[in-house]
Amino acid sequence: MIFWIASYPKSGNTWLRALLSSYYYSNDGFFDQNLLKKIGQFPEKRHFNEFDYNPKIVTETSKFWLQAQNKINSDKKLKFFKTHNLLGSINNNKFTNKENTIGGIYIVRDPRNVLTSIQNHYELTRDDALKFMLNEKKFIHDHRLENDYSDFQFISSWEKNYQSWIRQNIFPLKVIKYEDLSKKTFKIFQEIIEFIEKITKSKKSFNIAKAKNSVQSTAFNNMKNIEKKNGFVESVLSKNNPKKIPFFHLGPDNNWRDIFDGNYKKKLESTFETNLKELNYK
Repeated sequence: MIFWIASYPKSGNTWLRALLSSYYYSNDGFFDQNLLKKIGQFPEKRHFNEFDYNPKIVTETSKFWLQAQNKINSDKKLKFFKTHNLLGSINNNKFTNKENTIGGIYIVRDPRNVLTSIQNHYELTRDDALKFMLNEKKFIHDHRLENDYSDFQFISSWEKNYQSWIRQNIFPLKVIKYEDLSKKTFKIFQEIIEFIEKITKSKKSFNIAKAKNSVQSTAFNNMKNIEKKNGFVESVLSKNNPKKIPFFHLGPDNNWRDIFDGNYKKKLESTFETNLKELNYK
């Protein structure tokens, strides 16, 4: 069965995957970026190799989301998958269902800080980044592949994305805030592991030593140093030059209060007012 690690882009998904892959797929809990491969992405081109579809049509692979998951689950083993996809349907094609999903974690982040990360990652102005986040028809794919939408993900807007996950009742879901994970990393990580063990009916007890190693080895400065020395598997090439965009950008220093001027702060607070109240962001 599939266990989802879900989020809107640039909300902490990779960090959470680093924590989980270190804990579940290493002997000692220490992070190695090769471990991230253990928690792949869905949807992705490789999941549709056996299906007949036209890669030039943007939404084409959505017809095979459930069939691909059926195939993934054919061995009846637990598998973690990252996704940024909206939890819903497109062209009457459901993203997932209770037959294929055992549970999930959704990580949400203050949209005002998501904005700065989106701006950096996609090389956008702040206004274009805001339009990106408000676009209910937004999708992402590998822009390096011309006329190939095989890894199409329908993310919709930041608001629709998080609401689609946290308001569903298809399967057990634990919602965590990026900010809580950042401030109380070990405590929140323990809660996540215990949630996973409970819904998967595992008899394993929480491994404190291994979890401590996972937390310490995936700290932002450690991850940034890894990227500086060896590159990072999830960094992408810039559209403006042959260099890669640093994946680990500001981290704990990403604070919208210090980045935007007064007028833009007011604009963001007005734009996301309802969401900020719902998620208890101040």
